[in-house]
Amino acid sequence: MGGGDRCVAGGPSPVTDVFDRVAGQERAVAHLRAAARAPVHAYLLVGPPGTGRRTAALALAAALLCPRFDEIGTGCGECEVCVRVIAGVHPDVAVIEREGAFLGIDQAREIRRLAMRTPNESARKVLVIPEFHLAHDAVPALLKVVEEPPPSTVFVILADHVSPELVTIASRCVRIDFGPLPTERLLAILLTEGADPLVAVEVAAASGGRLDRARLLVSDPGFASRRAAWQAVPSRLDGTGATVAIVAAELVELLGSAAVAPLTSRHTAEVAELEDRVKRSGERGSGRKVLTDRHRRELRRLRTDELRYGLAILSAAYRDALVERRADATAALAGLDALQKAAQALLHNPGEALMLPSLLLQLPPVRATSRSATG
Repeated sequence: MGGGDRCVAGGPSPVTDVFDRVAGQERAVAHLRAAARAPVHAYLLVGPPGTGRRTAALALAAALLCPRFDEIGTGCGECEVCVRVIAGVHPDVAVIEREGAFLGIDQAREIRRLAMRTPNESARKVLVIPEFHLAHDAVPALLKVVEEPPPSTVFVILADHVSPELVTIASRCVRIDFGPLPTERLLAILLTEGADPLVAVEVAAASGGRLDRARLLVSDPGFASRRAAWQAVPSRLDGTGATVAIVAAELVELLGSAAVAPLTSRHTAEVAELEDRVKRSGERGSGRKVLTDRHRRELRRLRTDELRYGLAILSAAYRDALVERRADATAALAGLDALQKAAQALLHNPGEALMLPSLLLQLPPVRATSRSATG
């Protein structure tokens, strides 16, 4: 498993049904089970990041290759084949990650080449293509092979949404939708997994419907203090550049150290697991580069998630200030507009060290209340 949809440390214990790894998406799982029983050539898993699509894609791949499928009607999640598929090291399951800002033509050619290859060990091979909404120019090059791959090839394509460029390919796939989880569903999952109830309530409300983020934050001791730091920003601003510089530097430091600590810890454990597996199985290091690249993407995504969360806190603070008349109305509305534009700009991955000072200069001071002062 990988990326924003990966189950994290502290999540569910090992299962005997590989689809049980996909939490909170019962309707999608029902479709996946049916797909495993009678697979077709291509599936399109659509939904926002962190809703379990990548976990689901690998669960489907494991079920399609599991030697026990005819016996138990699903992937067992425990056999050597399932374990290797889930770990991302099975030769008949390829996860093709984009190498740049978009999935390029060269990668489209590589996908076509992989699709035409005979499976190494199994009767099928599965090609998983994450972030297909970023395919753009590669879409025409992939249309034919997705529509008519060899009988042994199954495509599992992941996309945040179906853009106009993807409509043609989407029409060639069986579409399975994933949605953000309601707060109460997130809370129930976290409590089932042993989370502290008070922490689980806070984390479920702050996770934006994303189970991957909820699982990460529930083991993050610095979450509450980072939230308090963002909540305090409006009352700390005084209209001067000097204060903006101080506040922005503190927020950048939070994004770059405390916020990534739990994820870095998980990454260290995953590297150790890989090295142990290589030592035991005699693999020639397969999976090291894939793991390193995924870790880099996850860290970048986490910083973006944290920044987006901070902007949401600031937006809520200025809306409250408007209602309670604790800020100049015209300036507060302009600040809300600036926050909205900053959130949209996150799609283009701007550096927070440049974004935050510019943004904070556009935000007016807000008179503190006892609630906002205490976080």
